[in-house]
Parts: sequence; structure tokens; C-alpha cells
Amino acid sequence: MTLADFARAVVLSWGWRRRVAAFVAGAVGALAMPPFGLWPVLALSLPVAVWLIDGAGGRTPMRTALAAAAIGWWFGFGYFLAGLWWLGAAFLVEAEEFAWALPLGVLGLPAGLAFFPAFGFGVARLLWSPGPARILAFAAGLATAEWLRGHILTGFPWNSLGLALGQELYLAQAAALVGLYGLTVLAAAAFAAPATLADEGGRWRRLGPSAAGLAVLAAMAGYGLWRVPSAPSPTVPGVVLRIMQPNLPQDAKFRPENREAILNHYLALSENGPADGPAGMDGVTHLVWPESAFPFLLARDPDALGAIAALLPPGAVLVTGAARAMEPLPGETSLRFFNAIQVVDDEGRITGIYDKVHLVPFGEYLPLDGLLRRLGLRQFVHAPGGFEAGRERTLLPVPGLPPVAGLICYEAIFPGEVLPQDGTRPGVFVNVTNDAWFGKTPGPYQHMAQARLRSIEQGIPLIRAANTGISAVVDGYGRLVASLPLGAEGVLDASLPEALPATIYARSGDVIFWFLTLSAAVGAMVARRGGRTDRDERMGRR
Repeated sequence: MTLADFARAVVLSWGWRRRVAAFVAGAVGALAMPPFGLWPVLALSLPVAVWLIDGAGGRTPMRTALAAAAIGWWFGFGYFLAGLWWLGAAFLVEAEEFAWALPLGVLGLPAGLAFFPAFGFGVARLLWSPGPARILAFAAGLATAEWLRGHILTGFPWNSLGLALGQELYLAQAAALVGLYGLTVLAAAAFAAPATLADEGGRWRRLGPSAAGLAVLAAMAGYGLWRVPSAPSPTVPGVVLRIMQPNLPQDAKFRPENREAILNHYLALSENGPADGPAGMDGVTHLVWPESAFPFLLARDPDALGAIAALLPPGAVLVTGAARAMEPLPGETSLRFFNAIQVVDDEGRITGIYDKVHLVPFGEYLPLDGLLRRLGLRQFVHAPGGFEAGRERTLLPVPGLPPVAGLICYEAIFPGEVLPQDGTRPGVFVNVTNDAWFGKTPGPYQHMAQARLRSIEQGIPLIRAANTGISAVVDGYGRLVASLPLGAEGVLDASLPEALPATIYARSGDVIFWFLTLSAAVGAMVARRGGRTDRDERMGRR
């Protein structure tokens, strides 16, 4: 079977065969994401999507667009189910309470997210025309849908298509220009382009889009090779980091009654130092522990603060994830809980706090709280009433470090939400997270890749402490300075790379993304209008 024969079979498929083709194409596309990183498979997945849109039919343009949207839903369902199945692991941590909801997480979330590619396919079909320009329509529609997915209903840009390119060091440098969503429109266009290889017509009509796609990828790689220096990044003088990764399971062991054993484990692991380095805390200036490190409120436990103070050398500080509580508001009786990063000095005083602003729905709070609680649901993290969100993204004051932007867990996946809201440019990101909920699945690898991409976009180094991994120090080019693998217990010592000058993306945000997307849409509309004019002229001659 030739490529043209295969494309024709996809275009003419109908009923369940059409839906299966879309589902399988989406699922294959998910292999482009971490930890597999097989990003060239998108050159197989996305052309099938183009051919499926070619085959969408209806009596009116709107019905044709709805037919394309329907097939886009199946494509998206396959993509998200294959890429996010690991979320089900969180439902099994407390299986006696949450296992019944496993299908809602594993199937329900992908089903809901699939409406975004459905929208993108529908928009693309409205801009569609035969020939190479339909690749522009596809890229504009899908990229717009991905941007919307990252913003609507608090947003969920996990595994956005641009992350396929964002894993490769040199290709990822384009994120410093265009950001995640800019990478998405470039990936959609470049990897959908081979669909025209099956078209009829002249050589340029068939080969031109693929040649253009390869040229885009080559230009990205060339820019990356030019941008990333061969030498390591300069480091901040006087800073010696130690990141502790306890590898503590997210199960019954993480209970208040085990507070002493957990704290002693943290203290001993931190003091013992890395396996290939000297023991003790001498020379360490900044100790970093992961998100929600304690099954108790650190600020209300003077014994724990005292033990931390005894561990720290003079002048050193601990930067740690730790839930905190505030007194009830007037007229209320319940404490208010916040997921926070706290800074503890060598005298056991908490000198700095950052409260998480972007909370995880169903993980840290319940949407429609009153209704869902009456149905017997609660959020995964135990906190009466759920966590409250911090008021705004602010710098975290950490003595001895450049200005710090705290990113707690999921906050690191949002390209436009990693900087303080007052516009101050930080000198380092500190990302604390607890991916123990998801075990040794693709989830932690995907999370790490997205956090690393924030460093490339902004040119800002990253300090990442994860309970079960992956903990790391990353420079402003996205290069790993040091790391601990998933599922390992240990510590790593590292210097802190200096921040780079503000990138073009840091200064312009998604402006270039929208320029690329609108340019693609305009190009597709011009071609569509031109095609109509040609048809009208041919009919007039007849």
C-alpha cells in the first residue's frame, strides 16, 4: 500500500473505523511526551489527523466543522488517555476512600480535556482548503485550542504539544523566544506537514510543506546550538545548595503519629550528605526540602524548629515546603490552611513565607465544595475545608540567594504564571513538589520536563526538591547541573547558576505565539478564499 492509498483509506473511513483511527493516532502522539520522548512520532500522528479532517463532511460549513470536531474529540481522548493514565495512581494511595472514583480520573479527565482538540479541529475545518495551506489551518486551530486549555477553568496545560520539542535541549531554546505555546504552533505545523506527501499535484505542492517543516526544525536546532555555550554557567558566589530527597511514600506512613520518625529521617539524611561527598553540613548555605514535608504544622512545633536550628550551620537556612494555618476570619470558627514554602534560619525562626496561589482542583480544594461534599467527596490532601489560595505571587525572601520565585508543585506547569505579579524579575525559581502520589509512572518525568522548560523560557535557574524525585538544579539554558533520579533516597550538593538576561519571551510573553497563530490563520483564510475564487471562475467558464 502506498502512502497515497493509506491516506485515501483514512479520508474515506467511516463510523467506528474513523473513530478508532483518530483514537490510535492520538495515543501514538502521546509517545512524544516524557519519559518516552519519541517526538518524531508526531510526524505519523498529526498527518492522520489532517487526513481525518479532510474526510469530515456535512451539508453546511458548520456541520462539516462539527464533524471535524467530533473526530478531534476521539483524537484528543486517545492522546490524553495514553498520556495521563498515571493520574489513577493517586486514587490508589488511599484506595479504601478513593478507588471507586478511579474511572472518573483515568477516563473522565481525558474525556473532558478532549473537547479542546475537538474545538481546534472544528476551527481548523472552518479555515480548511485543499492543498498545503490546510497545514496552516490545522496549526492555527490546534495551537489556539492548546492555549485555551492552559487558561480556561484555571487551566491545565499538561503535555501541551510544544513539550515534545521542549524536551530536546537545542530545540527547546526556541522557548526563550516563543514560549511553550509558540513551540506548540511550530510543532503542529512541522509535524502535520508530511500529510501533503500523499496529495496529488506537482512536486512543490507535495514536498514543499515537509521541506518547510524540516527547515523550521533545523533553524530551531541551529539557534539552540548558537545560544547554549559549551562552558558551564557562572555560579552565584558563596551559595552551596543541598537538596534532600527523602523518597517517603504517600501512604499511611505519612501520618501525624509518625512525625518524630519522619523528622529524624529528614535530619539524618540531610546531615549525612551525598554518597560521594563528605558527611556533615559544613559549608552548606541553603538546605532545601520538598513540598508538604511534614505531617504536622511546622510553625506550631517548637521542638521541630529547634531540631532544624541545631542541624543548620551558622548563617545557613532551610527552605522547605510546609503547610501552615492562620486564625479564622471574623465570624468563622475554622482555621485557614495554606500550602506554603517557609524559610527557617539557624535560630529556628520562620523568616519568609510564600503561599501557593494556583491550587490543584480536587487535590487541594473541591470545586463546588458544598455540593460535592454532600455527595461524599473531599480533596486528596487532608486539610479541613481544603487549602486556601495565596493572594498573589510574591517573591520569597531567602537570605543569601538572589530574588526567589517560589513554585509549589503544579504551579511550575503554567508558562505565564511563574513571575511575581509586581513585575520584579527573580534570580532563581525554587520548585518544591511531592510527586509520590503518582509512583514510578510517566507523571514525575512530565512534571520535571515542564519545570525545566520554565527555566529556558525565562533564562532563570531552577532549584527543584521533590519528595520521590526528580530533584535537580537546572541552569537558565535548561541544562542539568545536578539531579537525583525518580524513586531514589539521597541528597545532592550543587552551586547555583547565575540567571541570564531576560529572554525575548520573558519580555513579550505570548505576543510572538499569537503572531504565529494569527499569521497561520490568515494564510489559511487567504488560500481558502483563493480556492473559492478559482472554483467560481471555472464554473463561470463552463
